[in-house]
Amino acid sequence: MSNLQYVCTRCGKKVSVDTHEPRCECGGLFEIDFKAPAWDEKLIDKNEWSQFRYRAFMAMDDDTTWRSVTMGEGMTPIIPFDKNVMFKMDYTMPTLSFKDRGAATLVSHCKAIGVKRCVQDSSGNAGNSVAAYSARAGIECEIFVPEGTSPKKITMIESHGAKVHVVPGTRDHCADVCRAKVRDEGVFYANHVFNPFFYEGMKAYIYETFEQLHRIPANIVVPVGNGTLFIGVVKALEHLLESGAIESFPNIIALQSELVDPLYLAKMQGLRHPVKIDVKPTIAEGIAIGEPMRGEEILDMIYRHDIKVVTAPEDKILQARHEIAKRGIYCEHTTAANYAAYLHYCELYGETPDTLITMCGAGIKSDH
Repeated sequence: MSNLQYVCTRCGKKVSVDTHEPRCECGGLFEIDFKAPAWDEKLIDKNEWSQFRYRAFMAMDDDTTWRSVTMGEGMTPIIPFDKNVMFKMDYTMPTLSFKDRGAATLVSHCKAIGVKRCVQDSSGNAGNSVAAYSARAGIECEIFVPEGTSPKKITMIESHGAKVHVVPGTRDHCADVCRAKVRDEGVFYANHVFNPFFYEGMKAYIYETFEQLHRIPANIVVPVGNGTLFIGVVKALEHLLESGAIESFPNIIALQSELVDPLYLAKMQGLRHPVKIDVKPTIAEGIAIGEPMRGEEILDMIYRHDIKVVTAPEDKILQARHEIAKRGIYCEHTTAANYAAYLHYCELYGETPDTLITMCGAGIKSDH
């Protein structure tokens, strides 16, 4: 049994992380009641060549279960792209996407608490990651994806032995259908938005960057759909700042699709909750989230750190993908949106050097 506890973000109630309930009885989402020790490079396990080298700073059920789940995720290179931009090549992971970071910690938690069967809803990458790591952990898995999900992603999910349900309608409706199964059948909801163990893995994106560069870049571009990477990045940066490892918080450039932009609109209007929108089709499928479940939490972070939010122009995404490919890097459409949004940011605010952008999904997973 784990000594860790969840705390409800709405009512403050604490429950053991051994629970199989996806959220508090009041309806609030959980976070982990965990305070990492101050950053100290001596606490990095340099004999471990995966993101679990940073496990001293991550909430973990134990120090054994992850060893049978990890597939060496993390430790991705940072490469120069041009004089102003560096790419962190997070699609160079087992399932070709950055979601492996969170899936590794989430599925390790599932195995530690005895989960035998789980479900997840996803636009593709998170579902593929959870399916792969569940297969490795011996956990039966079903993935719900919205219609329009890349067939290549669906094929990858099925290859891991997971059952795929393609749900007509929007990404948000897909999540509703999956949650209905959780509610009706009591199956474990291994979801990258609801379960905070996912964010523990996403924090490693920053810890790795800091160890690799011995600093944090002045500007960090982060895509925000449900905000899994965004939340992990902010939590890790806050930890480094509180530890005195960095002197100031970097400029975070959060981006959304211009066709699915509830958080961008909220920031523009000074609101503390996402704006209700009509979701329009976008090739940036990975961030096409009209109702982000942790939207208020994300906006609180945005206001707390004066984070700028921009949109990726839809008609610039394929052009950005082409420009990246001409330099030898083949990324998926949602990843190209990161660079398109950065270029749009430069149009608004001027030249922006010392910028880190995540290459979060491989191009081979997209329709071409």
